[in-house]
Amino acid sequence: MRSAPAYHIDPQVFWCDPYPDLEALRREMPVAFVPELNATLITRRDDIFEVEKKIEYFSSDQPEGLMTKLMGQNMMRKDGAPHRAERKATFPAFSPRTVRDAWKGQFQTLSMTALQDIKPLGAADMAMDIAKRLSGEALVAMTGLYSMSWQEMDRVSQGMIDGCANYSGDPEVEVRCHDCTAYIDRHIDEMMPKMRSAPDHSLLSVQMEAGLNLEQIRANIKLAISGGQNEPRDVIAGIVWALLTHPEQLELIKAGKATWQQAFAEYTRWMSPIGMSPREMAQPYELHGVTLNKGDRVFLMFGSGNRDSAVFDQPDTFDITRDCSASIAFGAGPHFCAGAAASRCLIADVVMPALFDNLPALRLAGEAQFGGWAFRGPTTMPVAWDD
Repeated sequence: MRSAPAYHIDPQVFWCDPYPDLEALRREMPVAFVPELNATLITRRDDIFEVEKKIEYFSSDQPEGLMTKLMGQNMMRKDGAPHRAERKATFPAFSPRTVRDAWKGQFQTLSMTALQDIKPLGAADMAMDIAKRLSGEALVAMTGLYSMSWQEMDRVSQGMIDGCANYSGDPEVEVRCHDCTAYIDRHIDEMMPKMRSAPDHSLLSVQMEAGLNLEQIRANIKLAISGGQNEPRDVIAGIVWALLTHPEQLELIKAGKATWQQAFAEYTRWMSPIGMSPREMAQPYELHGVTLNKGDRVFLMFGSGNRDSAVFDQPDTFDITRDCSASIAFGAGPHFCAGAAASRCLIADVVMPALFDNLPALRLAGEAQFGGWAFRGPTTMPVAWDD
């Protein structure tokens, strides 16, 4: 048995495009310590799929982890019975039935209103002007923080995402994150009396109905915001970019030979918006001859696993006809994304057809730029359309 071999990265290069390094890691050292991230990376899909379920070794309970320290201990940072209890309490807000009966209609209304405002402009940034709003307004409704604007929803989400990925310890990033979490707490406090008198399907309301304490409620709403704003925003803009740069794929959808759901599944495999999930070793474990010791920080690299050539043929190619059943874009174990059904509905069932139906001749109007490895998506994406 041996310690994990070291693999060095250039953090800026890795942020701009992590895939060459991830491919090298999968091929040469699938369990490797990266000093620049102070973590051991697991990069092969089948390894991630297996170990994510072994919570007795790979623990989500990380008292000193960035997410716990900055946002509180939400259900994603709990294992076993505590995790199951909070997941059960939040399920009524995100269940497929609730998505179908309560959220889909609201998503459609919000999307059409937004596109009516946007269409006369003739041009915009798909990521910053359009996807940000569509994602933010949906999340305002689902969280129950109706006193918050979609602009503020995006701001606080980005602040927390930056904080949770702040492995370099930038103090300005941490200060912004604390400001964002305090802002969310104020909106929760403002909305709780209203939810007591008029409960609904929102996450705030169902947690209150389930009897969770204030600390649990706050932490889980911050979790929903950190994962429910940036990722849908990035996927909305990203799918548009992928289809516009692969017009033959878009034609398959227009011809009825493929679906928006297929485009969603393939994009989230190909450009996984959540590229990594951290774990802490609860006890020693051996993988590929490497010993992971108690207390070691481990990153499960979803974005790498979804481009594993041992599982996916030509994994770097965007192909919406691909079988994506092996994708781990939403996780693989007990922490499988609670908002997966809502995300699929918002993006594939509502937003994507609405964009291409209501923005005639939608096209790129400049170069799109992508960034991130823990969370990845377009940072800018100019588009235009006909009147």
